[in-house]
Amino acid sequence: MIPKTCPSFLQLEDGIFCQGWSFAHSFISIGEVVFNTGMTGYQEVLTDPSYCNQIILFTYPEIGNTGINIEDMESNQSYVKGVITKNLCLSPNNWRSEISLIQYLVDKKIPHIFGIDTRYLTKYLRNKGVMIGCITTNKLSSVELSEKVSSFKSLQSLDLISQVTTSKSYQYTSEILPRIQYMGEKVKNATSLHVIVLDFGVKLNIIRRLSTYGCNITIVPALSSYNFIMSKSPDGILLSNGPGDPASINLAQVLILQLMNSNIPIFGICLGHQLMCLSLGGKTRKLKFGHRGLNHPSGLYNQVYMTSQNHGFVVSSNTLPQNLVDVTYSNLNDNTIAGMVHNSKPCFSVQYHPEASPGPHDSEYLFAHFIDVMLSCKVS
Repeated sequence: MIPKTCPSFLQLEDGIFCQGWSFAHSFISIGEVVFNTGMTGYQEVLTDPSYCNQIILFTYPEIGNTGINIEDMESNQSYVKGVITKNLCLSPNNWRSEISLIQYLVDKKIPHIFGIDTRYLTKYLRNKGVMIGCITTNKLSSVELSEKVSSFKSLQSLDLISQVTTSKSYQYTSEILPRIQYMGEKVKNATSLHVIVLDFGVKLNIIRRLSTYGCNITIVPALSSYNFIMSKSPDGILLSNGPGDPASINLAQVLILQLMNSNIPIFGICLGHQLMCLSLGGKTRKLKFGHRGLNHPSGLYNQVYMTSQNHGFVVSSNTLPQNLVDVTYSNLNDNTIAGMVHNSKPCFSVQYHPEASPGPHDSEYLFAHFIDVMLSCKVS
């Protein structure tokens, strides 16, 4: 049964006002309004911890067509502050669907608004830049809404890791850990590799990708001590994705530098990439409207990969020490840094998501490369 709708309202920090509808009847939520250009993957977006404190504007005109299923969750809850869409599907149709997106939004009390001109709003944010917004079902005046919006802190200089990281370490287990083939050969002795995942808000599918290579995986809190991590005898360390301003996570930068100096193989993804670059002396900056979508071309030297991206900060060009690292990939839309490798340490990172989920699998080979690096270091 489809819940009844009620009027809802959106106001941005510069006063832009939109009226739409909601299936929830009482909420007020404030967050950074950002847009995602993906045509699919709304479930993964809603449960990706990297979207913590953000209101997601979906540019695709209708979402919810394939419903919601338990297997595609990226975490055990949603961290978003709200959802903005042109239309929500009333009749999802997919053999994996368990409940509708509408029912999921209502059950999880996720603030949402639909029935507004999302094309106009996306172009507006593209031109003006992402900004703080408020969505609510309460009939507040423009002045009252502006006061609500002004009370919200910008994500710049904001450390959100404590809201999304695990509170204690645990091992990832799965009934099936298949050894997959890559480059025509099976991974050898992969089950003997122990990978520590430093959890800044890790997506479940990053862990799943590692598990398909038979790795033993331990997830640890973001601010674990160097001695604690080394006591686990890791063969490699993965620095996960996550939300917030990387420059504000100072303790993690110190930890990562210690880990790099220990010569343990390290693979950084998204926020993990930014933190690794910061620990080496690089600088980060906030993008005008970020990279959030499934078709961002990245590459270097005549090699191009379609990548899934979700970030509002990037490593500033020409700030990385050239004597220590090489830039391996660039975002071909705006030439921002999309990947790097250390010249003398077994460490590398990418700004995008090689696990996709959702998105293209062009860069999944990076997990196989990480396995190779760990095996090489283990032998030597």
